[in-house]
Amino acid sequence: MTKHIALPGVCALACFFLQACSTPTKEEKTEVTTQAYGKMPDGTPVDLYKLTNSSGMQAGIITYGGAVVQLMAPDKSGKAGDVVVAMDDLDGMRKQTAFFGALIGRYGNRIGHAQFALDGQTYKLPANDGVNTLHGGPDGFDKHVWKAASGTSADGPTLTLDYVSKDGEMGFPGTLTARVVYTLTNKNELKIDYTATTDKPTVVNLTNHTYFNLAGEGDVLGHEVAISADRFTPVDSGLIPTGELKPVKGTPFDFTNATAIGARIDQDDPQLQAGHGYDHNWVLNRSGDGLSKAAEVHDPKSGRVMEVWTTEPGLQFYTGNFLDGSLKGKGRVFNRRNAFCMETQHYPDSPNKPDFPSTTLRPGQTYHTTTVYRFSAK
Repeated sequence: MTKHIALPGVCALACFFLQACSTPTKEEKTEVTTQAYGKMPDGTPVDLYKLTNSSGMQAGIITYGGAVVQLMAPDKSGKAGDVVVAMDDLDGMRKQTAFFGALIGRYGNRIGHAQFALDGQTYKLPANDGVNTLHGGPDGFDKHVWKAASGTSADGPTLTLDYVSKDGEMGFPGTLTARVVYTLTNKNELKIDYTATTDKPTVVNLTNHTYFNLAGEGDVLGHEVAISADRFTPVDSGLIPTGELKPVKGTPFDFTNATAIGARIDQDDPQLQAGHGYDHNWVLNRSGDGLSKAAEVHDPKSGRVMEVWTTEPGLQFYTGNFLDGSLKGKGRVFNRRNAFCMETQHYPDSPNKPDFPSTTLRPGQTYHTTTVYRFSAK
């Protein structure tokens, strides 16, 4: 049953994190609670929703950017710990530019030279990453307050978020109606379902930009990663794919067998130098259209394991290379490589790469993808 709690400002946030830090018990009930998180400069309220599944796992999601700001997962001893990076309040979340936990659109990742052509017409976008457009531009989906509705399902508690992107917003054609449903399943999974429709031909590539640290602190160089991909998309100096699908075999990008993030990240490799570490798209080995396992991450210290399952063709694995110690939240400073992202997606710059899987969405069609982050411990 959904519960709604209204608490004022700082007190509400303090109570939320106090509850979050306790070890969940098996007697926890599936529920969703909500409380005030702050207000936008124009007075628009931002809410914080806490989802709790039947085993006591908890997720905290705010309506600003649909960002995941807290995710409590048990370690090998059963102790719950927060495995995601976020700032402490709305002001911090608004000021940071690392996309902590946010829903990304209208186009996740990069579009080269801030433009693309569709049906013979060229659309120019704002450049916010050198000469390129990154994550939908400087006022992307991560910067907006989404309309929210909590609920329950057979799988666990849910949060449905809706946002309407107007025709021409950030240069993209068509009014795009987007819906994202978060489900914290009773199998300790954070499931994300993305749906969108448009009234004009457009491009769309939605993803989530949560930063994970399965140890809850320190760097992630000891985390062991396996990615179900035999190829990746090499990039140029601006991190735009060259168009090649390059085999990972014999390169530092081979994660077909579990390998520590730090094992090869500083090798003298032109691709690693371009991304200052891993910041690349892997071409997932897929068969069929359903959910397929994309990756698995294991932290030997805590024993936590995160599996990534998706319907998407690509996975952007990013190792927090641009975190520089200037951001602080949850009582710690976020330094370089203190977290990693696994952003399920279509490939970067697909609108300018006709050989890549298409990201074009037309009226009458429905965009739909699903990604599942599954947690366990060993």
